[in-house]
Amino acid sequence: MAAEDQPEPDKPAGTDDESVGAKLFGEYEVTGIEYADPSTERYITVTPVAHTMGRHAQKQFQKSEISVVERLINRLMQTDENTGKKTQALNIVRDAFETIEERADENPVQVLVTAVENAAPREETVRLKYGGISVPKAVDVAPQRRVDQALKFIAEGVYGDSFKTPTDVEDALADQLLGAANYDVQTYAINQKEEKERVAAAAR
Repeated sequence: MAAEDQPEPDKPAGTDDESVGAKLFGEYEVTGIEYADPSTERYITVTPVAHTMGRHAQKQFQKSEISVVERLINRLMQTDENTGKKTQALNIVRDAFETIEERADENPVQVLVTAVENAAPREETVRLKYGGISVPKAVDVAPQRRVDQALKFIAEGVYGDSFKTPTDVEDALADQLLGAANYDVQTYAINQKEEKERVAAAAR
């Protein structure tokens, strides 16, 4: 058989031109996502890859280059019960996305992006010392920290709603994302954001 007649070897997933149109979990579009907050847009990356195996950990700020979906998955693992269980956390997010799609009839990736934007605090307080006295001072929050804080609030809300309760973790995550996307102040993430900004406003 001539060399030109031999079939090309299979390429790893995500290395050919067709990967541009790949979908998250094989179901959800990652193109055409709308951003309402220009300050955090560059720090909320959306890709069809939900597990990069820690490639972002080599540089301090490279985490913003991986998908916000994977960052949410990593946040869900940061409890004593779920440490290191990435496959389990990934399945939880996939099931929650299915629930969101059924309830809202909307792309779950768009719901997540909107939820992160809504739950990101714009102000917080720091402690300044003047002659041995600590004084709270309101400061603006950096865009990357805003995204980090939003993901933290969402994960904490999921843990609080599902740990030792009848609520399944998948349903708790779907509730948190939908509530935050709709700016429901009863949602833990939005409540925490409002509280941080309220304390900061009093310390101006």
